[in-house]
Amino acid sequence: MRFTKDHEWVSLDGDVATIGITAYAAEQLGDVVFVETPEVGKSVTAGEGVVESVKAASDVYAPLSGEVLEANTALAEAPETVNQAPEAEGWFAKVKIADASAYEALMDRAAYDAFLETL
Repeated sequence: MRFTKDHEWVSLDGDVATIGITAYAAEQLGDVVFVETPEVGKSVTAGEGVVESVKAASDVYAPLSGEVLEANTALAEAPETVNQAPEAEGWFAKVKIADASAYEALMDRAAYDAFLETL
């Protein structure tokens, strides 16, 4: 699993990246009440998707470019899953990535944890 400074996580399986927000981001948002996932077949560069909580609305950006293969549509009926399991069942989308080397450029868990300590 890799991470961005915008608190998104990416898990790579071959050339398919599963993308969501980190536990830190879910905690900062508070209770998530709405999730809009990207359309299947859409090409993403800066990502799509909106997360709304009782505190704020926040954009979620795809950390890698590619084509959306699957969206976690279950979040429409159960947005609280993002709070309950942000780095597991609370994923937003699966994207066939265009450039696998971009994944390696993201932070690993140790680097992300160190980044969180600076906030």
